[in-house]
Amino acid sequence: MRLDLSNAIQFCKIESFENKKKLAVDCLNKLINGNGKGSDFLGWIDLPINITNSIITDIVETAKTFKNLDAVVIIGIGGSYLGAKAVHEALKPHFDKPKPEIIFAGHNLSGNYHSELLKYLNNKHYGIIVISKSGTTTEPAIAFRLLYRDLKQKFDKETIKKRIVAITDAKKGALRKLADKEGFKTFVIDDNVGGRFSVLSPVGLLPIAIAGYDIKSLLHGAANMRNICINKNPENPAIQYAALRNVLYDEGKKMELLVNYNFKLNYFSEWWKQLYGESEGKEGKGIFPVSVSFSTDLHSLGQYIQQGERHLFETNILVNDDSDSPIIPQDEEDLDQLNYIAGKKMEYVNRTAAQATIMAHVAGNVPNIIIEIDKINEYNLGSLIYFFEIACGISGYLLDVNPFDQPGVEDYKQNMFKLLGKK
Repeated sequence: MRLDLSNAIQFCKIESFENKKKLAVDCLNKLINGNGKGSDFLGWIDLPINITNSIITDIVETAKTFKNLDAVVIIGIGGSYLGAKAVHEALKPHFDKPKPEIIFAGHNLSGNYHSELLKYLNNKHYGIIVISKSGTTTEPAIAFRLLYRDLKQKFDKETIKKRIVAITDAKKGALRKLADKEGFKTFVIDDNVGGRFSVLSPVGLLPIAIAGYDIKSLLHGAANMRNICINKNPENPAIQYAALRNVLYDEGKKMELLVNYNFKLNYFSEWWKQLYGESEGKEGKGIFPVSVSFSTDLHSLGQYIQQGERHLFETNILVNDDSDSPIIPQDEEDLDQLNYIAGKKMEYVNRTAAQATIMAHVAGNVPNIIIEIDKINEYNLGSLIYFFEIACGISGYLLDVNPFDQPGVEDYKQNMFKLLGKK
């Protein structure tokens, strides 16, 4: 991974950036020493190196028991599904349907989504991975109730026991109680790992392994990035990223757009938005996280980004891989006037569009941070996940908020429970 700040640092004073980096080093110290806000939820920092070989082996072996099914439904919401979804969408072919098919549920309350899901699964052999620390979060709890009933109407108790895995609290909660009663296979969500930081735990690793991807390589990438990012050096990339985005925030840049030029990273952006939105958006503070896919969104949001209110900056994830890119053919008539790029790989055009867009947006007073990886694979995704996680912790402390709670999320729930008549 390469971090390039040259198209963003010009928008702030060097002295401000250097001072913020010093503060960021102090914030990293708080994370490592566990003496900052939310210190009860720092188990994610050492996950890539602390997860045991026995747990990894258990995850891999459990994944194998699902390989002959038609589909596996991952039930969860927020951090209980976004990390796994991000990695799955980044690694799977655009148009193939691998077996087992990975389906996600419990991340919305749409009636027709779950109705159509039940119809889709009607003649399929499927399993369930249900992820919830409490077992009572409304969206996944409803989805599990629907699908569990469906399995009970089709199969005997012994078959169902082999088709369900619960990832939940070690000792308490409704899902733990049910899993123990029915004998479901379980994995534990550690108390010191919050949902949005849980992708490198069984929460993310089991669904990723079931999809057929290399979780050891994912963890290896994360572990190597951890070695880089716990370095108490101002040139540490996590410190630089966290510091610069907060300097830009101080300068009035209140929105950060995570930009990708590869559709496989769309759900990585969704995971990133939750990570930073829930971690920083509190106490009237925080950079608002937004995502765009270029060049597609250049034809919808590009006008605003280029000439709208100057309250945003961009962080680009660029992938330097053209190994599977088609070559643009020559055409005798050249009616579309594209022969000038005939013989070039399509990804070359995509990369040129990225360079041109960054140039235009910087000229339009939009700071641009660039993150480059050589290809999309498990190792690089693990690296990016850990980089953004630790930079998020540092950034939250720079804002002087607790990056590891989400008290505002409960407000809508209380209103909903009241309106639904819950006692």
